[in-house]
Amino acid sequence: MEDTIEKTDVRSASLMAETLIGSEIIKLAGEVNEKIKQGATVHNLTIGDFNPKIFPIPDDLKNEIIKAYQEGITNYPVANGQPELRKAVSAYIKKYQKLDYTANEILISGGARPLIYAIYKTIIDPGDKVIFPIPSWNNNHYCHLSQAQAIAVETLPQNNFMPSANELKEHISSAALVALCSPQNPTGTVFSKSQLNDICELIIAENKKRKNKKPLYLMYDQIYMALTFGNTHHVDPVTLHPELRPYTIYVDGLSKAFSATGLRVGWAFGPENIIDKMKSILSHVGAWSPKPEQVASAHFLNHEIAVDDFLIHYKSEVEKRLNAFYEGFIQLKKDGLPVNVIDPQAAIYLTVQIDILNKKLPDGSMIKNSSDITSFLINHAQVALVPFSAFGASDKSAWFRLSVGTARMEDIPTIFSNLRKALSLLSN
Repeated sequence: MEDTIEKTDVRSASLMAETLIGSEIIKLAGEVNEKIKQGATVHNLTIGDFNPKIFPIPDDLKNEIIKAYQEGITNYPVANGQPELRKAVSAYIKKYQKLDYTANEILISGGARPLIYAIYKTIIDPGDKVIFPIPSWNNNHYCHLSQAQAIAVETLPQNNFMPSANELKEHISSAALVALCSPQNPTGTVFSKSQLNDICELIIAENKKRKNKKPLYLMYDQIYMALTFGNTHHVDPVTLHPELRPYTIYVDGLSKAFSATGLRVGWAFGPENIIDKMKSILSHVGAWSPKPEQVASAHFLNHEIAVDDFLIHYKSEVEKRLNAFYEGFIQLKKDGLPVNVIDPQAAIYLTVQIDILNKKLPDGSMIKNSSDITSFLINHAQVALVPFSAFGASDKSAWFRLSVGTARMEDIPTIFSNLRKALSLLSN
C-alpha cells in the first residue's frame, strides 16, 4: 500500500505578515477610485490627502525643490537628517511652540509613518502594552508590527472622541507607551488644556513609581498642529509639564501643515537617547527623506514670512470647507434627518454621524453595519466617507470621517442635495 501524504496548511510568510491587515482607508479609497474610473460619479472624501490643484504646496518650497535638483543635490542624505533642516526645524518648534530642542534631539525621516514605526520599535518589547484611543489612526497596525499588546480605549462623542485620564487610568501601571494624537486623525478634534493636563499628571505619577524600571513613554503625534481654527489652540505635553521631556517623543512634519504629503519630509523630536536609537533603526530601513526635499525644506522653513503667509491663506481655505460641510449637516439635522456633526476644530477632518442602522432600502434590504452605511452613501448619495470602524471602532458605529483635502467649494451643495435625496429613500 502506498503511503498517504497528509496535506497540511503551511504558512508562506511570518505569522506577523500573514496576520497583518492592510490599510482599510487605502482599500476603501481604491474601491472608490475604481468606480470613478468606470464612469461613476463619486465625491471622494476619504483619504487624508490633498488635491494639488486645490491645495498646492507653497511656491517658495516648490522653487527651492527645483533649485536643489538643478544643483545636483541627489546623493544620500545624513542618516538623521540634513543638519540645516534639523536646525530649521529647531527654530520652527521654538517659534510656534516655544519649545527648545537642539538639532541633535531631532530626527528627519520620509514622512511621519517611519518615525511612528521607529518609536514603537525603540520602546516596545514583544508583549508590552500600548494604550491608545479608538478611533485613532493606525495604532492597531503599529502594535501588530511591533508585537505589542494593544490596549484600545473607546472614546465618547460627548468628549469629542478624545480620551480622558479616567479612561486611561486603569491601564497606565502596566503600559510601556501611551500613543496620543492632537489634533486627532480621524476626528479633527483636539485636547483641551485640562484634558491633556490630567493625562500628563497620570504619566508623571506613574514614572515616579517606576524608579529603575523602563519608563512609561508618551508618543505625541501633532502632524496637524498648524491647522487649528477659531478659538481652538494646540496644547502639548512638555509645554504643560516640562518634567515630561525625558519621556515624550513628538511626531510632526511638512505633510499636513503645508499640503505636502508627497514630499515625505517628517520629523520627530524628543530625548536624545531615544532619538539616537530611532535613527539607528531607520538607518537600517533606509527610510530617509529625499535629500533635495530636505535641503529645500530647510530653506523654506527659514523664510518665516513665506511660511506665515502660506499658512494664513491655506488655513482659511481648509476652514472654509470644514465650515461649509458643518453648516450643511446642521441644516440636515434641523430638518429632521438622521445625521449629527461635531463642530470643526482642527486638521482637515469633520466628524459626522449618519445614523441609519437598521433602516430599510426600497428593495427591502436592511442597513446592518458601518460597511452597509458606507456602501449606501457611495451608491445612493455618490459620496464616500471613512467609517470609524476603519479606525478601530465597532462595526455598529455610525460615525464617519469626512476629509476636505480634495473638496471643491462648488461641489458641496450637490453633495448635500444627494445626501438629502438618498436619506429620503430609507424607511424604518
